[in-house]
Amino acid sequence: MKTIKRIKVAIALILIPLGFISCGEDDIVTNLLKDPQQIRVELGTHKLETYSQINNTEYLVVFESGLGDGHSVWFEKNILEEIGDLSDVLLYDRAGYENSEVGPGPRDIERLSSELETVVNLFSNGRKVILVCHSIGGLIARDFAIKNPDKMASILFIDPSHESYNNPTQEIEDWGYDLFANAYGENHGAPMEYRELIEDIAYAYTLPDLPNIPVTVLTSMNVEANADNDEINNASRAIAFAAQGELGEGIADFTHVGVESSGHYVMREEPNLVIEHIKILLSK
Repeated sequence: MKTIKRIKVAIALILIPLGFISCGEDDIVTNLLKDPQQIRVELGTHKLETYSQINNTEYLVVFESGLGDGHSVWFEKNILEEIGDLSDVLLYDRAGYENSEVGPGPRDIERLSSELETVVNLFSNGRKVILVCHSIGGLIARDFAIKNPDKMASILFIDPSHESYNNPTQEIEDWGYDLFANAYGENHGAPMEYRELIEDIAYAYTLPDLPNIPVTVLTSMNVEANADNDEINNASRAIAFAAQGELGEGIADFTHVGVESSGHYVMREEPNLVIEHIKILLSK
């Protein structure tokens, strides 16, 4: 089997003042004004760490990370500094990542989407949500949006996973699981999510179209940077672009951008592009 040459896992220090509050699933978060807050959300089976700045603006911008990344990947290039001045923002660590507790299995898309819904409900206060999602976070965002169309304002997909491109074999799933389990332990979020990849892609095939809301997709078109991904999935950048373009089916306001100079982590390599498109969605 051919192996991936490099694995990039985001590790970042958060250099902003954070308060700490513990809240139950039935609490309503209404008074977290001005200052960034760190809040531990109780789900009954485990607790998730959230990071928010709530100023009661029109929208709540929620960031959903890819497999292997916690919330801190969004702090690396000052995206939060830019967007936090314009809108309420919410980040969190999925179960088993960074400061969140390990959650029950299977850690599949339906469970991850359900936990996202619980977190969003605590902070949205009736407002609509703009989801900014990367990689497998795109599958989580799709499931959430389809099940909660009345809560959605728009979505920004950043090189999202898609069933028409991603084609994990059992060999690849086993390899990725072992890689992350050896690095972080079997109870870390990454190996637990990797173990469900085949089932997640099968589930994605059953999803209907997204609700008719503004949708933007940024697809990495850098052939060299994506050589490993394309090899694993027996695909190409053209196939990836076409696959992610399927997210626009039934969408009246759809923007699809091929990003030639970035690899999979567009928010690291071209953060200004990500900021630009979040601002565009905020203006709608």
